[in-house]
Amino acid sequence: MARIVHTFGILGVLAAGTAGAVAAEPESCQSPRFSDVGWTDITMTTAVARLILGELGYRTQIRRLSLPDTYRGLSEGQLDVFLGNWMPAQSELVQPHLDSGRIEKLHTNLPTVRYTLAVLTPGYEGGLKDFADIHRFKNELAGQIFGIEPGNEGNEMVKGMIRDNTFGLAGFSLVESSESGMLNHVERAQRLGKWAVFLGWEPHPMNERLKMNYLAGGDDYFGPNYGAAQVNTVARGGLSEQCPNLARLFRNMTFTISAENQLMSAVLEGNTNRRRVAKQWIEDNPQMIAAWLEGVSRYQGGPVSKVLDVSLAGND
Repeated sequence: MARIVHTFGILGVLAAGTAGAVAAEPESCQSPRFSDVGWTDITMTTAVARLILGELGYRTQIRRLSLPDTYRGLSEGQLDVFLGNWMPAQSELVQPHLDSGRIEKLHTNLPTVRYTLAVLTPGYEGGLKDFADIHRFKNELAGQIFGIEPGNEGNEMVKGMIRDNTFGLAGFSLVESSESGMLNHVERAQRLGKWAVFLGWEPHPMNERLKMNYLAGGDDYFGPNYGAAQVNTVARGGLSEQCPNLARLFRNMTFTISAENQLMSAVLEGNTNRRRVAKQWIEDNPQMIAAWLEGVSRYQGGPVSKVLDVSLAGND
């Protein structure tokens, strides 16, 4: 049978008659709406997802939202996908919607991560090794704990500890800003040889840029094993049934700590063109991209053989 070659932008698609074609999704699936809450890791994984979807004929949209507004938007059908559901830390925000079916979990896109309070190493070596130690060093910490953007679940947990005097934290203040704002505060403290307690997580280049240690004792808030967690891809309820091709891609998309560190480092080290960073990463990781696109078609139907300059042998 004659093989027909179609070209869509820089995407090469190879179809064998109609036998290899996959039916197109409803028109409502063509423009998936993402949320970006401003964390470098989620910004970059979302950038990768959007580039791939663009190559498949989708027209993605992005909205910069707080975490509570993200889950509200998903539950009300105003957003489609969010790649940054850190669990168990975000359980209070998202679990009611998961239980009701207004939000659905598609996939765990990063199985092993960490999210809890951390301290610069001089403080750790000075005896601040546990949540219960923080209050003893109020003077060294200037009575401050550094968080990220308002509404973030980590901030809310710390504010709850302060309000309820958990771990003796009454009288402390939480400094809310953003991921970059928090890192600026902490990096300045490190340069000056001062102590600082802050929200820390991995993967993130902060683990290499800062001399830091994670604190024990926060199991009831951030989970056991120093805040061990996972990151999920979640969607508005019903998306997987209505848009099966879109859902198949997201269920295939699993990142690694190494991959995310590569993506974040390139941005934080000065290359702020996130699309260019994402494009280069895709081209440097053909085997991972091929695995993600297994069983995935173009939006209009038909198998995928090439994305950007990545040849996907075996997907045609």
